[in-house]
Amino acid sequence: MALPQIKFAALRAINLPARMAPKIDLVDSVLDSLRAATAYVDAFAVTRGGAAAWRARRDERLAALLRHAHEHSPFYRRLYRALLGARPPSAWRLDELPPVHKAELMQHFDEWVTDPAVTVEGVREFVRDPARIGTPFLGRYIVWESSGSSGRPALFVQDREALAVGDALQSARGPVASALPSWLTPMWSAFGPMLPRLAFVGAVGGHFASVVSLARLVRVNPWLQGALRTFSFLQPRHELAAALEAWQPSVLSTYPSMAWVLAEERAAGRLRIAPREIWTGGESLTPALRAALSERFGATVRDSYGASECLEMASECGHGGMHLHGDWVILEPVDECLRPVPEGELGASVLLTNLANRVQPAIRYVLGDRVRIVRDPCACGSALPIVEVHGRDDETLGVDVRAGERVHLAPLALVTVLEDEARVFDFELCQTAPATLRLTLYGCDARPERVAAARTALQGWLRQQGLGAVRLQCGVCTDGEARGRSGKRLRVRALRA
Repeated sequence: MALPQIKFAALRAINLPARMAPKIDLVDSVLDSLRAATAYVDAFAVTRGGAAAWRARRDERLAALLRHAHEHSPFYRRLYRALLGARPPSAWRLDELPPVHKAELMQHFDEWVTDPAVTVEGVREFVRDPARIGTPFLGRYIVWESSGSSGRPALFVQDREALAVGDALQSARGPVASALPSWLTPMWSAFGPMLPRLAFVGAVGGHFASVVSLARLVRVNPWLQGALRTFSFLQPRHELAAALEAWQPSVLSTYPSMAWVLAEERAAGRLRIAPREIWTGGESLTPALRAALSERFGATVRDSYGASECLEMASECGHGGMHLHGDWVILEPVDECLRPVPEGELGASVLLTNLANRVQPAIRYVLGDRVRIVRDPCACGSALPIVEVHGRDDETLGVDVRAGERVHLAPLALVTVLEDEARVFDFELCQTAPATLRLTLYGCDARPERVAAARTALQGWLRQQGLGAVRLQCGVCTDGEARGRSGKRLRVRALRA
């Protein structure tokens, strides 16, 4: 999941199994709280300042990031020297620096990071152990892996300053800030036990950004224990419904496609919960889906934008504007050739520069989402720019199991089963009839053993959902195939009329 990413930097606790329960560190708790408080004061002030305030901070932080990357990252030093010669970082313009791709950064991981003690083999070994979820790597970093929803999984390392910035942005500008009275928002940690019940439904079986960040905050903020519970979206529908009903969340947080699946279950009488708010992220939330979710649940729907590479990129205000955290994040919409598009136009992709993370700098990183920077000011009065985000285009499937009963399947759940269990990444799952799915594997995944593994994994999951009667057809394709508007393969397609 591009960062699949749902992130909560406030109102967090997590119901980890005993073997995964993080050990509380009092020193870490105090230091992290101080870092977050300092970052919060700045984020709060910028939100209420003018455009000059956030732009000045952006420029100062960009200059510092470029200096740090040049001095401490062999990868960036070599890349920039080849293009810019001996010019110092102070003379560089962002738009003259070359874009970088996830694949090449992962290939040069040990040279990409700015701490020589951080190695790709060390991080891979760390994430193999689920008991380490949310605990520090090398005693000073937090790491997670992407879900691989747009290709091969990647590994991401976060320093404590970057995590503090994420906490502050969520507290000052995210759904927390919108949901709580203004006087309570700065003191969210102290009032954790008073907060509403939160349910996160998503991928919880690995070192993913959401579950890692939750476990880490419980470790350093033990007073938040009990404020939130996590639920795997891969468990059978009746078990998920029973668990959610037992918890009765007042805030439900999940991916838009999964929120729709739960809304359909509620409409069918198979899920009896009544959350006041729905928090979404990790996928595109269309106006039509927002309206449908609000109607089905009778709840306020709040959206956010982030990724594994940068957890907090934009948050929605009370007027519905998705505000870019422009003082900490730079997004450059580009065309298919990675050239800038005219101001105000929708790009074919976007370049991300994360100004917060120094240990693993993301500078003009090709993210892949389609983004438009809106020039018009927001009615809320914030000077932070508004972004329109067109992320994943995968579609929710509606499978007929018997006369009059239709079950909806979240695309992210289907993708996770195929990636995590069968280890296939280049595929298309298309619904060709009310109870028939066709799985096509491409490229290096188009091999007999991969086809067999994918068939076994997907059929097993369908049986768990009570959908053993669904027919699954599997095949391979070696030629090119049209991709979605984001430039990524549209991997889950619903039945066409």
